[in-house]
Amino acid sequence: MSKKPSKGILLINLGTPDSPSVADVRKYLVEFLTDGRVIDIPALRRNLLVRGIIAPFRAPKSAKLYQAIWDDKTGSPLLYYSELQQRLLQEQLGDDYHVELAMRYQTPSIASALANLKPMNLESIRVIPLFPQYASASTGSVIDKVMELMRKWHTFPEVSVVNDFYDNEAMIDVFVENALTHQPETYDHVLFSYHGLPVRQLTDVEASGTHDCEKAGCRERIAGHNRYCYLAQCYATTRLLAQKLQLSTEGYTVCFQSRLGKTPWIQPYTSDVLKDVAAKGKKRLLVFCPAFVSDCLETIYEVGTEYATEFKDLGGEHVQLVQSLNAHPLWIKGLQQLATATR
Repeated sequence: MSKKPSKGILLINLGTPDSPSVADVRKYLVEFLTDGRVIDIPALRRNLLVRGIIAPFRAPKSAKLYQAIWDDKTGSPLLYYSELQQRLLQEQLGDDYHVELAMRYQTPSIASALANLKPMNLESIRVIPLFPQYASASTGSVIDKVMELMRKWHTFPEVSVVNDFYDNEAMIDVFVENALTHQPETYDHVLFSYHGLPVRQLTDVEASGTHDCEKAGCRERIAGHNRYCYLAQCYATTRLLAQKLQLSTEGYTVCFQSRLGKTPWIQPYTSDVLKDVAAKGKKRLLVFCPAFVSDCLETIYEVGTEYATEFKDLGGEHVQLVQSLNAHPLWIKGLQQLATATR
C-alpha cells in the first residue's frame, strides 16, 4: 500500500489547443486573449477585438502552424513535454508528494487539477508556474486564476508560489549543455530571443505605476527596485548564460519575439535584429529561447522555421535553435529543487 501524499505540487504551463483544427485553435485563442492580464484593455473592447477580429482571422493561420509541429503520436509538443516533466518530477519526489499538471488555457485545466488536489487533505500545495521570468501576463495570470478558484474552498492547506526562477542554476546549466552540442564557437553570433510584452505592462512593476526600464537600468542590473521587472529578469538570465558560455558582450544580442498588434512592445524585436546582423555579414546564428521550459510553437516554428527562412532571405546561411529544457534529467532535478526549497 503506497503512502498517502501530504504535499501537493501544481505545475502550470501556458496552454495549447486540444488539436490543430481551426475550431480548437480558435477556442484556445479566445480563452488566451480574453484574459485581462494578456490584453490589458477594458473588457468590452477586449472581447469585441478578440472574438470579432483576432480569433476569426488568426485561427486559420495559427492552425496551419500548429499542424506543422503537431506529432501524429504525441500531439502538442508543449503538452507532451509538460506531461513528461510532471511524471518525472513525481518519480523524483516520491510518495510524500502528489504532482498535478495544468494549463492556464485549455486542458488540463487549473480547475480540474485543483479539484484533484482538494480532497487529498494535503498539508501544503506549491504552485509552480512554468515561466522562468515573471510577467503579469503569464505568472501573474496563473496566480490570479489559482486564487480565484481556491477562494471558494472552506479550508486551505499552506499555499506557496514560485514567482520566478530566472536565475535557477539547473535551468542555466541545461541550456548551456544543449548549446554545447551545437559547438557555439562555430557561429557568428548568438541571439537570446524572449517572448515579448507590451511596454505598458512594465510600468506597474513598481507600486507607483511609473516604472521606467531605461531609468531603472533594467538591461544592466537587477535589484530590489526592479526585482519583478520582466525585462530585468530576461537580461539577468542572459548574463548568466553568456558568462557560462564565455561570450563577449559583442558576441550576443537580447531580443523579443511574438508581438501582437500595433502597440509598442519591448525592443529590440527579433525580426529587426535578424536584419541588423545579416547586414553586418553574419551568416550563422545560434538562438536561445530562455523564456520557455518546453519546446512549443514559439520555439520550433517561429524560430526554427519562420526566423530561419527570414534570415536566409536576408543573406544568412543557418539559424540553429537551442532546444529547450524539455525532459532533461538535470532540469527535473531543478524542478525538484523548486518544489522542495524553503522560500
